Amino acid sequence: MTNSIPEIRDTDLLFVIGSNTTEAHPIIAMEMKRAVQRGATLIVADPRAIWLSEVADIYMQLKPGTDVWLLNAMAHVIINEGLCDETFITEHTENFESVRAGVQDYTPEGAEEITGVPAELIRRAARLYATTKKAGIYYTLGITEHTHGTDNVYGLANLVLMTGHLGVRSAGMNPLRGQNNVQGANDAGASPIYYPGYQRVTDPAAQEHFEAAWGRPLSPRAGLNLNEMMHELGDKGRIKALFVMGEDIVLSEPNASQVEAGLNGCEFIVVQDILPTESMRFADVILPAACFAEKDGVFTNSDRRVQRVRKAVEPPGMARADWEILCDIAREAGYPMPHYQDPGEIYAEMARLSPKFSGISHERINAEGGLQWPCTDETHPGTPTLHEGTPLRGKALFQAVDYRPSAELPDNEFPLILSTGRTLYHYNAGTQTRRDPGPVARQPGNFLEMHRRDARKRGFSDGEMVRVISRRGAVEASIQVSPRMRPGCVWMPMHFSESRANLLTNDAGDEVTGTGEYKVCAVRVEALAPAVPTSRPRPAAK
Repeated sequence: MTNSIPEIRDTDLLFVIGSNTTEAHPIIAMEMKRAVQRGATLIVADPRAIWLSEVADIYMQLKPGTDVWLLNAMAHVIINEGLCDETFITEHTENFESVRAGVQDYTPEGAEEITGVPAELIRRAARLYATTKKAGIYYTLGITEHTHGTDNVYGLANLVLMTGHLGVRSAGMNPLRGQNNVQGANDAGASPIYYPGYQRVTDPAAQEHFEAAWGRPLSPRAGLNLNEMMHELGDKGRIKALFVMGEDIVLSEPNASQVEAGLNGCEFIVVQDILPTESMRFADVILPAACFAEKDGVFTNSDRRVQRVRKAVEPPGMARADWEILCDIAREAGYPMPHYQDPGEIYAEMARLSPKFSGISHERINAEGGLQWPCTDETHPGTPTLHEGTPLRGKALFQAVDYRPSAELPDNEFPLILSTGRTLYHYNAGTQTRRDPGPVARQPGNFLEMHRRDARKRGFSDGEMVRVISRRGAVEASIQVSPRMRPGCVWMPMHFSESRANLLTNDAGDEVTGTGEYKVCAVRVEALAPAVPTSRPRPAAK
């Protein structure tokens, strides 16, 4: 996030796109509700009607996978109606002319034909966003989980830059992280392209920097992203061993049958987690880890805020903190891992090697509370709002993007578009929440949301069990007839191991990030065949 979560309540306009914020990020949604109650304008763009769309000033229910058309059409309006911040563009950006030229054919009328959003709604949204100073964009996986997810993000960034909404409090561009400490994991280098602190592995200076610190030669090549790893598993792939830590890939990765086939062909698999998962069925070794309340360390949230987490109870049984397990494995593998006394020493090493974090330490957080990076020295107060004054890279770069259809579109055999996501009551693979009777009572099993028109056309009634079929697999779920869906589109949560949505989804990935296309795949829905009664011998007559 370029801006901070507390800034949301003071914004004058929120543009929420591809984010069911009240269910996936309820704490952040509370700040959005405060802003709306205070009088902020709310624009929502999502193929599925959500709680926020019910209170929105403008709701654009676009067809799944058509975000680039919508965003380019908004840029078309802003540019052609003279609503750009020309001073900001001149002083703080480059490559704007490529976007100016690139969006000329993306008229609101053309967008209406492709996205299904009325042209006048697009014009109103563009004008409001461009003419409101404190206007923030908020998005998440509905933008990124596409084969063109990077293009979607570029399209949003173009809107931010052409209107000068960067480096302004309660504005900016704000991706909402999907899990706690995902931001912190990336900060620490859990990425195939970065060392800690977003220093590229392909940068010779960064390579030399970390080789000197760690005393080992390091590869100058970027590693495989998660989608590439899943394709490379097994007998025919390059990956012969896999270490799965804190993620249930059997439930969370697309095209799950192919993932299982790869795991079956993998020679050696380690799973490290706090509770049993579906992925443990394939493990040769299981390492029990401590949960957040059983260890010390830091968590970094969506707005780059580094906060302490402190041990409240001892880990049960053989469970240990992740860093202790990893350090022991490294030593057994022959690396002279330092004997850290506590997680504070580990963070101090990362801060020493990463300029963005060099002013952050456990001791300072203990004394001052959470700190937001960049925080470059011990006197730096942290950075609530990124890019104030000028973009951090010197000049912000516009990126022209063209619309590309999703990898798999409906046809006669598979006429519906399936999107997947989360619900309020369960969390990701359900490893924790499906063990708790409260969430299970509220949401005991999987369901498929379908517009009443599509249900009526197929003769389905609310609550009926059906089979959902894609080119990759089939699952059973109950129909939930819902006015929230666009006709021709269906939606399913991904939490249920007995009815895995990701047996259906497409593992075609974004060409930059590799992120799978969870939000668009073609399916058909069939009624379950009625049970055939078992014939029993008739009792003999008396």
